[in-house]
Amino acid sequence: MSLTVSLLLVALCANGGYGEERKEAQRTGHVSVVIVGGTGDLARKYLWQGFFQLYVDQVSGGNTFSFYGGGLSPSEKATPILFEILKAVTCSKDVSQERCAILKDQFLRLSQYRQLKALEDYQELAKHIEQQLQQEGMTEAGRLFYLSVPAFTYAGIAEKINSSCRPTDGSWLRVVLEKPFGHNYRSAQVLATELLGALKDEEMYRIDHYLGKQVVSKILPFRMENRKLLGPIWNRHHIERIEIVLKETLDVKGRIAFYDEYGVIRDVLQNHLTEVMALLTMKLPANVSNSGEVLRNKLEVLSSMLPLGKNQAVIGQYQNYKTEVQQELNKTKEHVSLTPTFAAVLAHIDEAQYEGVPVLLISGKMLDERVGYARVLFKNDVFCLQSQNNVHCKPKQIVFYFGHGSLKYPAVLVSKNLFKPALTGGEWKEVTEHKDVSVLGLQISDYYVQTPTTEREAYAELVSHIFAGQKNNFVSTENLLASWEVWTPLLSGLKGSFPRIYPGGADNEDMLDVHLRGKELRYSSEVVIISPDNKMGGTSGNSFQVMQGKFRNAEMVSAWTEELVERLAADMQEAAEAAVQEGGVFHLALSGGSTPIALFHRLVLHHFSFPWRDTHVWMVDERCVPLTEMESNFHNMHEHLLHHVKIPYYNIHPMPVQLNQRLCVEEDGGAQLYEKEINKLVNGSSFHFVLLGVGYDGHTASLFPGGKLNEPGESLVALTESPIKPHQRMSLTFGAINRAHTVALLMMGKGKHELVTQLSRVLDNLEKYPVTGVKPANGRLVWYIDYDALLG
Repeated sequence: MSLTVSLLLVALCANGGYGEERKEAQRTGHVSVVIVGGTGDLARKYLWQGFFQLYVDQVSGGNTFSFYGGGLSPSEKATPILFEILKAVTCSKDVSQERCAILKDQFLRLSQYRQLKALEDYQELAKHIEQQLQQEGMTEAGRLFYLSVPAFTYAGIAEKINSSCRPTDGSWLRVVLEKPFGHNYRSAQVLATELLGALKDEEMYRIDHYLGKQVVSKILPFRMENRKLLGPIWNRHHIERIEIVLKETLDVKGRIAFYDEYGVIRDVLQNHLTEVMALLTMKLPANVSNSGEVLRNKLEVLSSMLPLGKNQAVIGQYQNYKTEVQQELNKTKEHVSLTPTFAAVLAHIDEAQYEGVPVLLISGKMLDERVGYARVLFKNDVFCLQSQNNVHCKPKQIVFYFGHGSLKYPAVLVSKNLFKPALTGGEWKEVTEHKDVSVLGLQISDYYVQTPTTEREAYAELVSHIFAGQKNNFVSTENLLASWEVWTPLLSGLKGSFPRIYPGGADNEDMLDVHLRGKELRYSSEVVIISPDNKMGGTSGNSFQVMQGKFRNAEMVSAWTEELVERLAADMQEAAEAAVQEGGVFHLALSGGSTPIALFHRLVLHHFSFPWRDTHVWMVDERCVPLTEMESNFHNMHEHLLHHVKIPYYNIHPMPVQLNQRLCVEEDGGAQLYEKEINKLVNGSSFHFVLLGVGYDGHTASLFPGGKLNEPGESLVALTESPIKPHQRMSLTFGAINRAHTVALLMMGKGKHELVTQLSRVLDNLEKYPVTGVKPANGRLVWYIDYDALLG
């Protein structure tokens, strides 16, 4: 765990973390609402309407209000603009015209514009609020700041609020932040650290307006209300797949400056769709209104997602996007943007409940319709030979329909061949009269349909939750960082990839259809991929084929990193299958360090037929630390490989570096114990496959330059000394390594180029380059070297 993350977690604990709903939410008195960016587009479209709805709902609840629209413009310029916005707010249907007119007039009287630019402006605002409280003899309940401004201004504004606008006497402070919350994991981490320097975590409300959609906020209550029926089927044995889809018909004209920096994955998938996925798959809390438990359970889902790489995603870009970028960003005709406007991502959750269940997250601009939904599709074990229209033969599914599309209104739909859902409380009603529409393969009459009694806009919902101090529909610091930790590697992997160009709308036809192949995602139609400048995509690094040759008089395989790892994994599986076919068992010895992690991920995500049940996994070397610590090679191997494959626990052989509550004490005989185990289980003490890395100093396994074990000897396992901490190690010796049927030496990265060059020139020199001692007596040595290490 990095120092920054540790400091964040300390700050979270110090600030109260994700505890129960705060009791201060019940305090009545005067509330000051400040919208920073109060004349901007978001405030105009949604925020002022949301706060007017709050005022209408709370005007008789014992609270009084003041509303401030803040911005950089001088008051005389912005005040008329603000009041034009305020005059456009509307009342819900249940409020009479006469009462609505009175409430609007009161709302306008309670509102004013203030320039909020320098620290002095915030100090003046605080002074104004204090004077108003004193003059009118009011008790303060709290202050609510809504930052409807670019994210790079958050830290500065938060510091101004902290230093000059904090309320006193136990009144609450709530600061609302709009996405984006960073551009990747690192930037989100920096922003979170800066904000925690000025605000407590409990004071921050990171808003994701999707969590305010009535259908999205219904997911957890629906699962709770129907848990007796859902419990037996909400698992991998019954769920075929989960789809979370947001389709839009519009382009991004007018938003290019923002969109070209962020793209569809950062704009929609990393936040909105990930939040919906967490609600669908999280463990049910004992109480859905307990924000602490809800956020913790969401975090468990994010932490258990399998790694996302570019093989789990496809991206696209609508055809006119290039022209829009050139026009709005003043770029030349030669400028090519690789920003995706469409993405489909295949995710998997590494929990027994959802093992193997594909989760598809899909969103795009310029598609055929505007619609959003989350669908849980169940396996159907009924086969109808003739009566295919029988209800039992139709898809079994639950659809959380966000709105628009053919149905037009938000709803929860349960196919009638599943069960009839419960209907509790008065906020939702059952729809019994249907128009002739189809939703995801079923006529609406084939569903039980529930819809909100009164439709409420998402921002109005979230504003009411902020006022009540309810945090379970907002994004916590820890969950934000966990989400970025999942998505950042995918974004890095896609960097430089050409998106598939699509025309837009109905003309897309099947161009964006996707096909699941194991744990990989591909476009289902094979078309010529062209770059956005309508030329064939140029040769990229990834287009080079795997090359075979010789290195130090041994076999060599070289390719770009991804293809190299793919080849190594395939060679390893081939060796495993051959060994199992011949003798019923495969003995594999793996080294530690970071080099094999990419290989581990490849094996987990793509090699489902690997004979793990007949494989014994051994350690090439281990650091003398407890196996539960992050520095342990076994811990690393367990987290990235063993934890994710079906291998019998008795086939796993960690090195015994901790005996008698001591670490690598020679008289405890750990090395001899491991050697005895090898001799007992491995025929002729000859591993079928040994994977080694090479350190920058030429060491391999834990056999270091200048060490006493650089001579081939009779022992198979020994304690060694490393020049870097932790110094004590346990390692296979050359005596064990060189008995193997196959030894693979993996070298990757530009940092290894100099070493590759030196090794290509020197003769055997165990003292300086221990790796030159790897010479299988009767087996094969294969060097796997990526192009970065080979060519520099």
